[in-house]
Amino acid sequence: MAKSSRESLIQAALQLFLAQGVSQTTTRQIADLAGVNEVTLFRNFGNKYGLLQAVLTAAPTFRNLGEGLMEQTIATSDRHQTLKTYAGECLAALEQAPAFVRSLIGEAGQFPDDNRQALGQRIQEASQYVAQYLEHTMPNRHFAAGQLSGYLGALLVGYVVIESTSDGHGLWANRENFLDGLVGLLLGETFANQANGATPLTPTPVQDLPAPWVHQILAQAKAVNAQDYALAYLLLAAGLEPAEVVALTRSQHLSAKTQHTLQVGDRQVPINQWIWGKRYGSYTSNPLTKWLKSRKDESPWLFIKTDEEPVAFSVEDIVEKWAAWVHDLSLPSLSQPEQAKSTWCVEMLTRGMTVENLSLLSGLSPAQLQPYVQRAREKAALEQARELDQK
Repeated sequence: MAKSSRESLIQAALQLFLAQGVSQTTTRQIADLAGVNEVTLFRNFGNKYGLLQAVLTAAPTFRNLGEGLMEQTIATSDRHQTLKTYAGECLAALEQAPAFVRSLIGEAGQFPDDNRQALGQRIQEASQYVAQYLEHTMPNRHFAAGQLSGYLGALLVGYVVIESTSDGHGLWANRENFLDGLVGLLLGETFANQANGATPLTPTPVQDLPAPWVHQILAQAKAVNAQDYALAYLLLAAGLEPAEVVALTRSQHLSAKTQHTLQVGDRQVPINQWIWGKRYGSYTSNPLTKWLKSRKDESPWLFIKTDEEPVAFSVEDIVEKWAAWVHDLSLPSLSQPEQAKSTWCVEMLTRGMTVENLSLLSGLSPAQLQPYVQRAREKAALEQARELDQK
């Protein structure tokens, strides 16, 4: 069914408003995009602001945004991550049309009263969707859902306006830093940390391992036997803690042509082929798969003490083996198998993984990952300095 001239004008106006803002859009542009003449626009809407009124009133933009975010955002048990994920989705939607956001905020004082009222109603509508989401996913809050959604919306819009109109403002390091600070503030985490005497802006140093040491550890483990090699590979390629490793069974391991993963609790963890620039086999043929194929026992555990005693490893067994691997490598005495996870987290961030995705894979909250973010930045800065020195 062909669209009416009125519908075509509303859709054309919405498209142009989103792309370049209200003030930069002319009635001639709208009419041309809609395939009608300006007289038809004026006859239906009077002027551009009459058309803006129709866009704000009739177009389902805010409703679709709210419903879409409700469908695609998944609640988690982590309050910080739940709110941050949702705030990130809302911010991504606003960032798609920075010109329109700037126009609505910066030029609203010039709009007729009808426009301002319609804008207020649409903002309230969008806020209701956010409040509905918060009501279901975060029942224990510092603020009522409606109040929290209002603060959240105002701060997100402010971020878009500032980022799209200024450079070098120094208010936050980047988008990730803004979202973490925003969520921490709304949840009271920032003030709670200050009240407890904590210094959240000074992250605890991360004890990660340099790439040459990582490869040496794997070489030392390989020289012992197939199981040691597989164990060292899993620690450094999947970022698991010793307590997680000892609980693994064969049924939790999946090796296929296009993926190599483990089911660890309620999360899936990929096992990397590449570790700090060096490839260790493929998805189907690597230290872990080779170890499993070589076994003759029927034990369900992924790692066993001995062939004669096919019972599960203990954390102490992993600590003992780690100490043997690093014994001749001149590593610091504080070297522990937990450093494998720290090293893996830093590597994933260095290779471009987002904090949100790493949180899902590692089981650590975004707040817990901040020291790793800082360490990854430090390593990236050092690498850039070396590259510059070679030019």
